[in-house]
Amino acid sequence: MNKSIQVGDVCPHFSLPNQAGEFVNISDYIGKQKLVLFFYPKDDTPGCTKEACEFRDRYTDFLEIGCSVFGISSDSEKSHVGFIEKHQLPYPLLSDQNKMVRKLFGVPSNLFGLIPGRVTYIIDEKGIVIGVFNSQLDPIGHIDAALMLLRKN
Repeated sequence: MNKSIQVGDVCPHFSLPNQAGEFVNISDYIGKQKLVLFFYPKDDTPGCTKEACEFRDRYTDFLEIGCSVFGISSDSEKSHVGFIEKHQLPYPLLSDQNKMVRKLFGVPSNLFGLIPGRVTYIIDEKGIVIGVFNSQLDPIGHIDAALMLLRKN
């Protein structure tokens, strides 16, 4: 496992397919706007659905402060399409099926390594990580922490 990304680190550059199979290159966003990258364990599970829907319900708050939001899990593009349609998610979900980006960020696994971790990274316009929120059991707290930090910076 790589060293995990911490506050003050530069956001690693990566490219992953979104739900439509189109590659999103994070370099296109870094240095231009604020970003929230939230790594979550699995589409359509109770905690992940709660988190995804809270990001959906407060999405305009992120847009108003000039921030793009991306959800990242190891689910397939097809799984992401179903999750987005079922819950009307307005932001892209990226598919990290080989877990390379999860490893690049050093997102830990929880529960004896069986469940992928739930970690949110808040990145400023310069591409610097200004916040890391790691909590498997508080999916709503990720959104509160991200908005609070983004509004301060």
